[in-house]
Amino acid sequence: MAGRIRPVEVSAAVLFFSAVALFGQDAPASPGPPKPGIPGQPAAAQDTAALAKATQNPVASLISVPIQDSSNFGVGPYDRTQNVINIQPVIPVRISENWNLITRIIQPIVWQPYPAATVGGQSGFGDMNPAFFLSPAKPGKLILGAGPTIVIPTATSALTGQGKLSMGPSVVALTQPGPWTIGVLVNNVFSIVGSPHRPAVNQMLLQYFINYNLKKGWYISSSPIVTANWRKRGSGEAADGNDTTGGSVWTVPFGGGVGRIMRLGFQPVNITAQFYASAVHPPGASPWGMRLQIALLYPKRPKG
Repeated sequence: MAGRIRPVEVSAAVLFFSAVALFGQDAPASPGPPKPGIPGQPAAAQDTAALAKATQNPVASLISVPIQDSSNFGVGPYDRTQNVINIQPVIPVRISENWNLITRIIQPIVWQPYPAATVGGQSGFGDMNPAFFLSPAKPGKLILGAGPTIVIPTATSALTGQGKLSMGPSVVALTQPGPWTIGVLVNNVFSIVGSPHRPAVNQMLLQYFINYNLKKGWYISSSPIVTANWRKRGSGEAADGNDTTGGSVWTVPFGGGVGRIMRLGFQPVNITAQFYASAVHPPGASPWGMRLQIALLYPKRPKG
């Protein structure tokens, strides 16, 4: 059918561009002119290491435009594949001498197979998810950010969105000792208004991230997304019109992959490939998946 987002084609395209970035440019990215640095270490290597740290910090003063493709395999009784492309620009703004406001907007483009059919499905936009983090402009060893996150019902199909305007708090905390970046991002959203025919929303997202930076811009990464749908309950509990009975509250994946900070032509990019399996997931949900990402990076240039 014309216009359908096909997961195999999308994944192949993202993998192709990632491969071009990986092997087409061997020099690491340098975000600016050489800086006074560590004796015995090339300035370009220092710049690449600094850029890697910034890309792994959700509240860094770095403009980036990640394009992430997630293929979720084994969905439903017919083991079908769901595909989600997330376009998620991150824009930091210095609002005072001591504070930054970081805006992250996630716009999904979804291919959702019909759950009870061997062919067919719906493609279109998912719900937009902007989040805002207020963070110190001069953080210490522990980097913090906090603010609201909002889910706006922009989905073009009932299968690709929740049909509710939801919002709630979001917090991120991390530390970056030596070559490591270790942190966690957590939010919980509650539905406010929306279609009375759709279930109410009360769900948590927790993403912990562990990165170890290697030489020449390479790094090892694990950043699984743990979710909890608090509206799901055991089938023996009393129901109300907003609850979804049965199934698992939790989705708990594990896994990881590799990435690299480098140049694609003149453009600094961050590319990653990761695989995850779920130790716990609701019935019919994907037991494993692949996440590919390319992020365009726009580091600030030194003045002068």
